[in-house]
Amino acid sequence: MSTEDLEQYETEIELQLYREYRDVLPMFKYVVETDRRFYLANQVEVSVEDRGGQVFYRVDLQDAWVWDMFRPARFVTKVQVLTFRDVNIEELEIKDI
Repeated sequence: MSTEDLEQYETEIELQLYREYRDVLPMFKYVVETDRRFYLANQVEVSVEDRGGQVFYRVDLQDAWVWDMFRPARFVTKVQVLTFRDVNIEELEIKDI
């Protein structure tokens, strides 16, 4: 497999992932962005944890979808993220159809 073939394959996978994201977006209430991943979720809880002087964020998500082109299953029931970095949470506008 050539480098060009690999790049084309990755481009196709990313396009499929974007299309899936666009299709599932109306099913979710929140967009959550961490330093490692991008999630859609219906329930989000954030807490600040302090263990031995080290402060980090604990983000618990329920009923979530994960933006990850290498995951065979992107829908997950529960996710727990621990991070020392910023977490961005946006509540999506619910549109009546």
